[in-house]
Amino acid sequence: MADYTRKNLKEIEDQAQKFGLSPNLEFRVPGDELDAENSAISYLRVAPNFRLPFGHTHKEQEEVYVLLSGSARLKLDDEVLELAPWDVVRIPKETVRNVEGGPEGAELLLIGAPKTGPGDADVQPEWWTD
Repeated sequence: MADYTRKNLKEIEDQAQKFGLSPNLEFRVPGDELDAENSAISYLRVAPNFRLPFGHTHKEQEEVYVLLSGSARLKLDDEVLELAPWDVVRIPKETVRNVEGGPEGAELLLIGAPKTGPGDADVQPEWWTD
C-alpha cells in the first residue's frame, strides 16, 4: 500500500477564529494532520478589502503564495504587487510580507519549506500602513 496522507483543507480547524480575525479571515493549516516531513501548506481566505493587520518574516521557511481566486495586493517589504488568479510568488524568508483582499476577496494557497512549525514566524504588528 502506498504511503500518503489525504486531508480536506476545509475540514482543518480555522486558526483565524482563535485570533479574533473571523469572519474577515479564514486560515487553515493542516500541520501535523498531514504528516508532512519537509513542507507545509495553508489555505487563506481574505474578505473583500480586508488587510491583515501585521507583517511577518520567517527564520527558516521560504514561502510560495498562489492566488486561486479573486484578487489581492501582496506587500513585500516596501513593494506592493497586484495579484490575479493563478499568480505565483516566491517569497524569501527574510522578506516582510502580508496580503490584502481585493474587491471580491481572495483565496490563496501558501506553501512553505522547510516545515518549521509556528515558532518560525516573526510578526510585526501594524506594519502595513498607507
